Amino acid sequence: MTAAPVLDPQRTALLLVDLMDRVVALPLEPRKGTEVLAAAEELATTFRRAGALVVLVRVERPAVAEQPPGSGLVPGLCRDGDLEVVKRTLGAFQGTGLDERLRERGITTLVFGGIATNLGVESTARAAADLGYDLVFAEDTMAAFTAAEHEASVRLDFPRLGTVTRSTDVSFA
Repeated sequence: MTAAPVLDPQRTALLLVDLMDRVVALPLEPRKGTEVLAAAEELATTFRRAGALVVLVRVERPAVAEQPPGSGLVPGLCRDGDLEVVKRTLGAFQGTGLDERLRERGITTLVFGGIATNLGVESTARAAADLGYDLVFAEDTMAAFTAAEHEASVRLDFPRLGTVTRSTDVSFA
């Protein structure tokens, strides 16, 4: 891990992926979903205090009459001023208008967290990199189904896309 760059709150958004009751409750590694949630909530508080945008992404299964129980964001996670995005694919950019919504706010840097590291987070991050965003990964705000999957993303893939750091090292100018 490296030191996080000092961020501009007007040009940076926190993007938290799939922090939903049914996902947070899954058996995850290298930390429990409740630990991911606690770290993500702290980081979201830091962003809100700095006046930076918080984007909360959740998934809905396409072509089903009713979503499974626990498909909403964890209660209390979304606050006034946050942006909620509903995705129907692995990543959060396809068919959601997320890129347009970020660009109209002048966002150029994204800080990532969520579940699962190697699936929703990484898929969204790869699309964001393709779109030209600068990326920061708060490693302690993520988990996967196995520690090996999490480690592969944070040690091999994410350093090629951006900066990997801890949530406590994220700061604003």
